[in-house]
Amino acid sequence: MFIRRENFKQYITLYPIVSSIIAINLIVYTLTLIPSLGREILYAGASVNGLIATGEWWRIITSMFLHAGFMHVLFNMFSLFLFGPELEKIAGKVRFLTIYFLAGIFGGAATFVTQAPDYASVGASGAIYGIFGAFGALIYYTRHLFPQLKQIMLPLIVISIIMTFVTPNINIAAHLGGLVTGFILGFVYFNPKNMVRWRNNSIKRVK
Repeated sequence: MFIRRENFKQYITLYPIVSSIIAINLIVYTLTLIPSLGREILYAGASVNGLIATGEWWRIITSMFLHAGFMHVLFNMFSLFLFGPELEKIAGKVRFLTIYFLAGIFGGAATFVTQAPDYASVGASGAIYGIFGAFGALIYYTRHLFPQLKQIMLPLIVISIIMTFVTPNINIAAHLGGLVTGFILGFVYFNPKNMVRWRNNSIKRVK
């Protein structure tokens, strides 16, 4: 399920949303490596609570495409590369986008509410944890039908939560906010009745 066997062209064709998000993040990260321009981009887009409070609300969104270093962007984009495709395939493009961005936004909102005005953060971790949360809801609904999904994803989710609390300089609020948001959206989207309706609509479109 999470072993990627597609070549580069197939991956982009099959998972355009995941591919686009990864590409944007990598392009932005590359731009931040340019000495003077990089500082300007980080300053303009980072999530800074005090500036958000003055009305610069867009920082909650722009910070999702900024990263603090190579390992930061590598970990987040590798996670998206590995786990995003299956969720994009199951949920569909629009619902996947909803999960990804709302998880990132609510993770940023949780950071704004719980942290001091001078708190600053960057990264797509809240959105990535939203993907994990959505898989958590899918595990709940398919626990008897697809036990292998539970065996793979549940330990990963638990380990990710533990790492959130033991790793230094981690935005705990963004991680947990994204995780909870993704779970709630997944709980709604992956309700068996909704899944049946999606399938029926797909069949009608094919006909």
